[in-house]
Amino acid sequence: MTMNVRIVPPGEAAVLDQAHLGDIHGAFGTILHNDVAPRKTWKHRLTTLLAILGPGLIVMAGDNDAGAFATYGQAGQTYGTALLWTMALLIPVLYVNQEMVLRLGAVTGVGHARLIFERFGKFWGCFSIIDLFLLNALTIVTEFIGISLALDYLGLNKPVGVVVTAGLVMASVSTGSFRRFERFSMALVFGSLLLLPIYFIVHPPLAQVAHDLVVPTIPATDKMSDLMLLVIGLVGTTVAPWQLFFQQSYVVDKRITPRFIRYERTDLWIGIALVIVGAVAIMAFTAAAFAGQAEFGAFTDAGGIAAGLEKYAGKAAGVMFAIALIDAAMIGAAAVSLATAYAIGDTFSARHSLHRGVTDAKGFYAVYFLLIAVAAALVLTPGSPLGLLTEAVQTLAGVLLPSATVFLLLLCNDRAVLGPWVNNRWLNYFTGAVIAALVVLSVILTASVLFPDATTTQVILGLLGGGGAAAVLVALAVMALSRKGRDAALDTADESAAHADPATWRMPPLHTLPPAKFGLAAQTWLGVLRLYLVVAGGLVLVRIVTLAIGQGG
Repeated sequence: MTMNVRIVPPGEAAVLDQAHLGDIHGAFGTILHNDVAPRKTWKHRLTTLLAILGPGLIVMAGDNDAGAFATYGQAGQTYGTALLWTMALLIPVLYVNQEMVLRLGAVTGVGHARLIFERFGKFWGCFSIIDLFLLNALTIVTEFIGISLALDYLGLNKPVGVVVTAGLVMASVSTGSFRRFERFSMALVFGSLLLLPIYFIVHPPLAQVAHDLVVPTIPATDKMSDLMLLVIGLVGTTVAPWQLFFQQSYVVDKRITPRFIRYERTDLWIGIALVIVGAVAIMAFTAAAFAGQAEFGAFTDAGGIAAGLEKYAGKAAGVMFAIALIDAAMIGAAAVSLATAYAIGDTFSARHSLHRGVTDAKGFYAVYFLLIAVAAALVLTPGSPLGLLTEAVQTLAGVLLPSATVFLLLLCNDRAVLGPWVNNRWLNYFTGAVIAALVVLSVILTASVLFPDATTTQVILGLLGGGGAAAVLVALAVMALSRKGRDAALDTADESAAHADPATWRMPPLHTLPPAKFGLAAQTWLGVLRLYLVVAGGLVLVRIVTLAIGQGG
């Protein structure tokens, strides 16, 4: 559907690829370039929302990928529904993080990676892009591990199945049509709803599910360290670094401007509802299916969940879970690969848009195809260290997520970048608390993966207590000391940006921006980030040396 609207001439934009300018061609509608018509009727608002739908739904559906299926299933098979409350706690974290990147994308017209390079320098830019590339490459391998497990359960030929799914994921981006890719992705999003029939087949007790979703409880266990690692895994699989890079670049590529931010926020809320419903469904029906059975507390992998569902709930439940797993892995592989290709295209100012054909953006598509092909080949190669690769994903995610959130927070307080769209103070406080929690949890995760025998319950509680207290002290000090500096910065800010119409203001071209000025709060966060990276990097280095010595002996 195309809307009849009044249009105005475009202004100078900061976009790095001219394909990022033009009409919005969404899966369910079109909005003409520079559309300024007011949305006065419900019909007009609905057609606008339908055209905008996509970025939030796709990033959240990609979040419920093969790794998420395994993590949520492990939680349900090991602890029943006792950890459902973690999903409720993650809802505001998901919204705040992804709302900031969608705002950055719509206002700046530039991807996340390029903004980090431009505003924080080459060191932080190189660190972010290299870490993102490594983490995403390994994550895509885990997607194909999930596909291979589902194919094994379904009794299908694994090499043929992996090649076919890899081909589909590659073909979906190769048409030179943004709309075709988005329609393919939305079909996969709808495919994720297969989890709902499984829920009703298994019919877990609704009252217990509702109670555990809103009332935090700690399951009785002799292995507190294992429980904490699983909680951290639930956080890590639900709030992933690639989501920040993907959604910002996808919003840019879809040509969404500030005028439509509120519609994109609605899209994001729908996507969050989808990811939470999917996570709750997996944990609930897995808990109910395995309750009182020999397999309870003996999680193996997602293929074992499918087999258990067939054993205790019927063949249909197992088959639907396996199909949903393939569906989730495909959309995860597509989204994570795109996040990487977008970031590299942004960094080198290369053509990077789904509006372009393969021959018109060779580097962009080469990165995408290479990631998919290598991941599929690794899964099909006998003797590949797939278990080690999975652990590497966890470790790198623990290192990257806090740093990505720090950059996100600082960018959303950069008035030269966001103008009237900068964060308010309370949003900064909430995000600061999230960063502090992520740093503590990621230190625990990194230490536990690298030194599993040394990470006892006492060590974990010590890290939680000491890290939490330190985070609170740092946050209070930053809030107290930076308030005056923040107010002074606002007094000297560019008046044209501070008082501009938010619906039409966009970031000027990057080369015209004044140098970034870091106040006390920004300097503190960057200092905390450097300290954290030294600690995490030191742990990784010690582990490598230990393994090398062990192998040498």
